[in-house]
Amino acid sequence: MTYAIPFDQAWSEIEIKKSRFIAYASHIKSREAGMRWLADIKAQQPNARHHCWAYQIGHPNCAISAGMGDDGEPSGTAGKPILNVLQHKNVGDIMIIVVRYFGGIKLGAGGLTRAYGQAAQAVMAILQTEQAVPKTQAEVICDFAQEQPLRHWLSLVEGEVLSIHYHQAVLVTIQLPDSQVEGFFDTLTAHQCAFKIIDK
Repeated sequence: MTYAIPFDQAWSEIEIKKSRFIAYASHIKSREAGMRWLADIKAQQPNARHHCWAYQIGHPNCAISAGMGDDGEPSGTAGKPILNVLQHKNVGDIMIIVVRYFGGIKLGAGGLTRAYGQAAQAVMAILQTEQAVPKTQAEVICDFAQEQPLRHWLSLVEGEVLSIHYHQAVLVTIQLPDSQVEGFFDTLTAHQCAFKIIDK
């Protein structure tokens, strides 16, 4: 089941009562990747008062994982409105980080909730998306002489090598679009390469 994912990173900025809210949106595949990106944004914007965030991973209609963080703002006034925006956009595997530079005027809980929601809406309005392609991962065992042909066969079906290990034979972890699996495995069988699906 395909769904939209971010095509590239995007950012936008709004100002409310002298506070600057800079929103970033990016494609992430895991919470760990999201936390690494959050650390990068904090390093880029070290003088900001708050770095608030939310993400959802998987299909937007049934996300397998979601999370949020207020980073010092009153509970529920930052991460929750950002996540709420994500849940109403048909985009998955996405994280939004909103960086706030305090302008000296307190906004109150309602004002903060609206501001973080508006910042998230603003970056989603300019974010470009593409369709996620469902993929299958597999392990392939082949002879050393078959490594280069294997790489060639993968390139023909828009597949990729994820890892490779050399022992008595070559163990290659690959990933390719679901739509190409049957024909690709037929090719492997014809060339006497062993394989097994490890993730579907």
